[in-house]
Amino acid sequence: MESIDGLTSTNYKAGSVSSLQKAISSVFSRWDGLQMAIENQWGGRDSHQKSLNLASDVFAWFSQSKPPLYVEDLETLLHETLLLSFNTEIEDGSIEQVAEQLMMIYEENLVGSR
Repeated sequence: MESIDGLTSTNYKAGSVSSLQKAISSVFSRWDGLQMAIENQWGGRDSHQKSLNLASDVFAWFSQSKPPLYVEDLETLLHETLLLSFNTEIEDGSIEQVAEQLMMIYEENLVGSR
């Protein structure tokens, strides 16, 4: 289990918050499984909005969760959202890869804001 100890949203400066939000959007824009779900409207006509909501939910998870943060919890959030919002299960390992990328970005943004 990976964790980030002692980190909270209060450790962020305004620029880092914006940077984290942009990074989350960037990771999602390169995630083939999510992009396929959006393009094929697996979540209905509002699939694009659902993807924006997912990005917002992930940002909120990082900024509002109490440490330590575990990558497995982020994987669960991604998996459940894809299942409930897009009616899809992605089993190609990309959920785990995306969660790892997001955790690394979070850590980098946090260190950069100190």
